[in-house]
Order: sequence, then structure tokens, then C-alpha cells
Amino acid sequence: MSHSSPSERLNLLSFSGNVKVLHLSWLAFFLCFFAWFSHAPLLMAIADSLALTPDQVKTLLILNVALTIPARMIIGMLTDKYGPRLTFSALLAIGSIPCFVFALADSFAQAAIARFFMGFIGAGFVIGIRMVSEWFPARHLGTAEGVYGGWGNFGSAAGAICLPTIALMFGGEDGWRYAIGLTGVIALLYSAIYYNSVTDTPKGATYFKPKKIGAMEVTSSGDFLLLMLMKLPMYGALALLTWKLSPAEAGLLNQFWTWAIYIFLAALYLLELKKTWSINREVFSAPPAPIHRYKFKQVAILNLLYFATFGSELAVISMLPLFFFETFSLDPVKAGLVASAYSFMNLVSRPTGGMLSDKYGRKLVLMILVAGLAGGYLLMAQIGESWPLYLAVGAAMLCSFFVQAGAGAVFAVVPLIKRRLTGQIAGMTGAYGNVGAVFFLTVLTLVDYHTFFLVIAGTAVFSFLILLLMEEPEGHMVEVMPDGSVSLIDVA
Repeated sequence: MSHSSPSERLNLLSFSGNVKVLHLSWLAFFLCFFAWFSHAPLLMAIADSLALTPDQVKTLLILNVALTIPARMIIGMLTDKYGPRLTFSALLAIGSIPCFVFALADSFAQAAIARFFMGFIGAGFVIGIRMVSEWFPARHLGTAEGVYGGWGNFGSAAGAICLPTIALMFGGEDGWRYAIGLTGVIALLYSAIYYNSVTDTPKGATYFKPKKIGAMEVTSSGDFLLLMLMKLPMYGALALLTWKLSPAEAGLLNQFWTWAIYIFLAALYLLELKKTWSINREVFSAPPAPIHRYKFKQVAILNLLYFATFGSELAVISMLPLFFFETFSLDPVKAGLVASAYSFMNLVSRPTGGMLSDKYGRKLVLMILVAGLAGGYLLMAQIGESWPLYLAVGAAMLCSFFVQAGAGAVFAVVPLIKRRLTGQIAGMTGAYGNVGAVFFLTVLTLVDYHTFFLVIAGTAVFSFLILLLMEEPEGHMVEVMPDGSVSLIDVA
């Protein structure tokens, strides 16, 4: 931990100490998203090359995000146990394999399997949250996490900008294969660079690990029940994705496989219940001393806020090009460019949300941003063909500022709950963003654009009311050192 005076500014232009770790970490996350969404800008070429039907293309998009929900939980646990340096390097290296498999695919089945496993690399976000929390003091944490999330997130937009050009440079009908294969090569190379350039903590600091691995620790019986309740929507989202692929919808799974997956998800939930009980059963008979407790309620509230912020962001990014295309009769290229204004905002908005949290208090800033989010989506619900295009783009950008700054402000609180569980808390909150995306995109298949935006605005209002229950982080997080002594970590 740096012993600088509280007034000292965070110098993002430096490349030493904790800022160096921040830059190396957001770049690792950037490459995860670069590889994860590499197929999106090349879909037309891929569909032509593999002779895919429109339904198969949609299936690839669903498969790409399906595994990310459980992956974020698993990667969160691995990060807490093995440290972010090893976990991030391993994820980039292993994540390069589905890139190569996809690049070499010559059938829909091969492409689908590669895309499904590609969802794992989308969980990279969680790892850096823990890494950054180890290196930055509470007063700079929101800003640092915001830069990490905002700049790393830009990987998907960077892919959309440069991968089609790379595919053209290689030329021919296999251009897309070279472009996607290249993302795998870059991820593989960077995994070695990252491993050799960072450490889990500053010199002399302790890396706190969970006492037990396999499920999240809670510190009261009420928290145990709340944890199991908060797990349900994650299984619900996976069941919803299964239904989207079932005979009732896209028809890409037959009835046997559909039911097999439903039964598997139910069994998995019961297994997780059993595992969580075995790790936490003593809180029912002998709860820990008050000093060692944390409130899972805080995690549950952040989950719902991320559902509304990042969940809506992912959903809106997916549908916005089509929305502008249909509402304003633009050509597809122009519609895509106009819609990209929404995700471009991430570079500034997410760090701003974190910075405001550091400065003016976590809860107050979240309340303002979530209220702005509700207003932003109410405004977007009013957009129609009578609007001038520049006003519609302005409304989308205003809305996206609140959405992304809100996501940044959520992750300004996540690392301040319980240090040794930061990876798991970030994993669960991050997974809720994907759950939100699945929920909102499913809503979109059932209603018109106007109602879709109103549903998100309604979710934001509900989140605002839940947010009133959140407590401002203050005082210290308590962790036990390997020698049994108690370590206090500032959260204010």
C-alpha cells in the first residue's frame, strides 16, 4: 500500500507501481473481451462461409454468453484461492483454444461448441477487480476499478472496429478465420507477458484467501437463506437460454436435450445448496464474532443494481443497431456506427462513476446515477421516427452515461465488503449483469421497443428503492493474518 498523502492524485499516465498493475490488468481484460466478441463484427462472413441459417446465427449469439454466468462464479472462486496473476494468465492461455477451434470450424456444430466455451473468457472481468483491490487504497479504489472496467470493456468495440479490416487484409473467404485466429494468438502471448509482469499484492502485503473453497462464506443464518435465494435467478437465466433453444422457440435442441438440461440445472442448484450448507453450517449453531461478520445484504443489493445497469447495457448494445435501422430507416453500416456511440461512452463514464464514488460517497452517487438511469430509459422509450436523428443519438448517449457510470459505482463498492471474498462477490455481481442481459433480451422478443425501454426503466426504479437499504461502507474490513493476528483494511 502506498503511504502517500490522501490529497495525492492518481496519475494514470505513469507506468510504475500500482498504476502499472492497473494498466496491465485492464489490457488483460480488454483482450478477453476482444476475443469474446470477435465473431460479432464478422457474422455475415461466418454465416456465408459455414452456410448458417438465421436461427443458427442467433444460437451462436446466445451460446456466446450462456457459459459466462456460471463461469464468473467459478473464476471468482479460483481468483480468491490461487490469486489473480495465475488465474488471469491461465484464463487467457486456455481461452485462446476456443478461438483457434472457432477459426478452424467447418460446421455449425464445431462453431457452436467453440462459441459455448468462449463464454468462459468473458469471466476475465472478475479477476482484475480483485487484483486492483489489492493494489489501491479505498480512497482511489472506485476510480481505479472504473478505469479497469471502462477501458477493458472497450475490447468488444475495438474488435468491431478493427477485426473486419484485418479479415479484409488477409482477404478471400477465409479472412474471418485469420482475424479470429489472431485474437487467440494475441491472448496466448499476453498470458505470458502478464504472468511475468505482475504480482498479486504489493511487496510485503498479505493475500487473504477464503477459509474454505467451493461456495461463498456467509456469517449469519439469514445471510445463508438470502444467498440461496439470490442464486435462483442465475439458474433461471440458464433455464431461459435453454428454453430459447428448445423446440418451443428456435428448435435447435430436441425435447430430450431440453429436459435433460432443465434436470441438470435443478440438480446443480441442489448440489450447490448442499455445498454451501457444508461450508456455512456452523453459522447456524456458532455464528462468528461481530467483528468478523459481513452483511450479505450488501452483496444482494449490488447484484440487483448490476442487473439493472450492466444487464441493460449488454441488452441495449445488442439491439441498438437494429433499433436505429428500423426506426430511422438508416443503412446497416450507419445504424451500427450511430449505435456504437452508446458503448464508446464506457471509456469515460465508468471511470467517472468510480471517481464520483470516491469523492462524494458510495451510496449517494449510486442513488443519483440509478435515478438518472430510470429517467434515461424513460426518455429512450419516447424516441420515434418523428425525432431528429441527432436528438435520438443524444438521448442514447445521455442514458448510456448513467448506465455505465452506475456500473462503475457498483464496482466501487464491491471490493469494500470482505477482502478475502472479493473475487467471489465480484463474480456473483458480474454474473447478475449477464442475468440481466438474458432477461431484458428475452423481454425484447416478446414486446415492442417502447415497452422494452419502459421495462428497463421500471427495473431501475425498483433497484432505486432496494438501494435505500444499502449501508455506506465505513470503518474497516477485518481479515485474519496467517499467524492469527487481526488485520484492519480501511474502507472509508
